[in-house]
Amino acid sequence: MTLPYKLLVFDWDGTLMDSEARIVSCLSMTLSDLGQTALARDTLLNVIGLGLPEAVATLLPRADADLIRRFIDRYRYHFLSDHHAPAVLFPGAKETLDELDRQGYLLAVATGKGRRGLDRSLEDTGCGRLFSLSRCADETASKPHPRMLIEIMDVLGVEPAETLMIGDTEYDLQMARNAGAHALAVSYGVHTRERLLACEPLGCLDAISEIPGWLASVRPV
Repeated sequence: MTLPYKLLVFDWDGTLMDSEARIVSCLSMTLSDLGQTALARDTLLNVIGLGLPEAVATLLPRADADLIRRFIDRYRYHFLSDHHAPAVLFPGAKETLDELDRQGYLLAVATGKGRRGLDRSLEDTGCGRLFSLSRCADETASKPHPRMLIEIMDVLGVEPAETLMIGDTEYDLQMARNAGAHALAVSYGVHTRERLLACEPLGCLDAISEIPGWLASVRPV
């Protein structure tokens, strides 16, 4: 079987894991803890996918370095605590990853999450063994900067033309474009289909289980 790409790089939150409600709740609680004005849900949703410093700077444009640091510390406290219902993978996500691994694709993760949060999610879901590599926003530049994706491709020895980035936000798609890689959108996450299509991905799928079929229809690079 000739594969259309060598490497499939997945965003995590909103693409593989249904963590939107938990992230929004943690952001809201953090704003309250720090005495900041409550923000609309759509405003909070908009920063999902960014690294935490970039997310705070977007939500609180006048925040100084100390407030950003305190926000990040408090957010991580809430997110890593056990007083939330655990976030779960989207239906069909694990089965889809297993199938893509069986077909011989290299799989990786590029996420705005911090390393502690991603490692916990990989352990909780049992998905860690499926990914050859992962990069988090607290280890490198935040999306849509291409560094995260470029580092993954360099370590795995894969060219941009052989790489497909899969994500639910324009930040994922812009990162792929900035790195010279291909991009595939999923419509069930944070950003609207219209917003995703404006980034001109190769496709926009409505369920993660559609990915193997979509790949089967793509001519090899």
